Amino acid sequence: MTRKFRFLIIVLLLLGIFFRFLNLDRKFYWYDETFTSLRISGYTETEVVRQVANGKLISIPELHKYQRPNPEKGVIDTIQGLAVEEPQLTPLYFVMAQFWARTFGDSVPVIRSLSALISLLVFPSIYWLCLELFKSSVVGSLAMALIAVSPFHVLYAQEARPYSLWTVMILISSASLLRAMRLKHASSWAIYGIVVAVGLYSHLLLILVVIAHGFYVVVTERWRWNKTIASFMLASSGALLSFSPWMAVVINNSTEVHDRTNWSYLKITWISLFNNWIINIVRGYFDFGFTSESVGVFFIPLSLLILILLIIIGFSIYFLKNQMSKNNFLFILTLILIPGLAIIIPDLISGGVRSTKSRYLIPSYLGIRLAITYLLTSQILFPSAKSRQHKLWKIITVVLISSGILSCAISSQSDTWWNKEWGSQNPQIARTINRSLKPLVISNLSDASIGNVFSLSYLLESKAQFQLVVKSNIPEISQGFSDIFIYGFYKKNRENLTKKLGFKLETIYSNKNAGIGLWKLVK
Repeated sequence: MTRKFRFLIIVLLLLGIFFRFLNLDRKFYWYDETFTSLRISGYTETEVVRQVANGKLISIPELHKYQRPNPEKGVIDTIQGLAVEEPQLTPLYFVMAQFWARTFGDSVPVIRSLSALISLLVFPSIYWLCLELFKSSVVGSLAMALIAVSPFHVLYAQEARPYSLWTVMILISSASLLRAMRLKHASSWAIYGIVVAVGLYSHLLLILVVIAHGFYVVVTERWRWNKTIASFMLASSGALLSFSPWMAVVINNSTEVHDRTNWSYLKITWISLFNNWIINIVRGYFDFGFTSESVGVFFIPLSLLILILLIIIGFSIYFLKNQMSKNNFLFILTLILIPGLAIIIPDLISGGVRSTKSRYLIPSYLGIRLAITYLLTSQILFPSAKSRQHKLWKIITVVLISSGILSCAISSQSDTWWNKEWGSQNPQIARTINRSLKPLVISNLSDASIGNVFSLSYLLESKAQFQLVVKSNIPEISQGFSDIFIYGFYKKNRENLTKKLGFKLETIYSNKNAGIGLWKLVK
């Protein structure tokens, strides 16, 4: 490893750390993140709606009582809230977040800083995995550098959700498996079992990674029962046994799981699915935030860039197959295919959009990243090809690194991004409301959801107040406000509201695809 290479790795790591903590409060606090804060508070969504959706005036500080730790609620309430309302989410991250908020505060940048801090563990974790897999500190160093400036991983490092923790546990569990298979000690298998148990409590989908591990172990041992397979079965069974209390929660509340994930059953065409898969893979390397309007202008250069990246990914897997041992190739292939296909196949068979959500395919993206890293290391540091090819791979590496840095820089200055899926129009809506002298916002929680109202409240100035209702209830309009806005009412409830109050509606923002709108009451 040359001095220049070491310097490059250090610079990229420092840039990665910088981007992870840069403008933590810049992007709006979106729907999912407000539910993280709701779990931190210890209240359930049902309790909140019952207490605030009464048509009475409520200020933003009063609303944020349900977004911060409360003395009357504790860790048990956080866990119970998840178990009752969101059992598909495992509790480890949310328990950590509550302790974090109690210790350091509950502001948006503080809550998000927990994910950013956890994401720093990705660096040593992927380095360790590369040592176990490739027996090369050089590959591990480049892997750290590339993931440091990956716009995808930086984006989720700044989100108050468990995806950074899950990424770390995928890498550590994979490295500890390879270590256990290499050392063949009972203690190393015990470590693997403990890591898997912790990983399962960090994210339910780690079970797909464990299945991939199991397939890898069985195939490498040629389908014959031996000590290695027995050790894996014992370690993984122990981890699953320790996770069984939460699995019982998931099974007992399966109806709630279905209701909470009902959005994932939306049917779209196979072409749309395929387009989303391609875009999500590409976002791990460059993500310039193109809108639907700007894509047409940049269609040719974007398509060319995407095509080149897809060719590199395909060639990296082919190169790995020819250059590495069968076991190493099999490990990366199973990490890519098994978790990925488990999400993709149900969408293809029965319809759904689960596979369009890139956060669920993190194991597959990590496998692809390992293959690309090995290819680039082999071509730029240990070249066996001609000088021209060596220079070409250097250029490709520079382009990948540069596009990652540029993507992170662009994203860091934006108040929203593609991962803020529901309520992405809230910053625009908030700017309109904040221009009013003394605004009142009326919202129907049966239409808008408390999560979107929480999200909007973080963007509004303290002069704004809310009146919240549910179902077909109509509030009595409070006096003394300069402007009265209607946020998130469905058409039928809007019509009932205007008919009863004798007002007309002026459309400020309406987008059928977004599902959220803003109207103003006028005489």
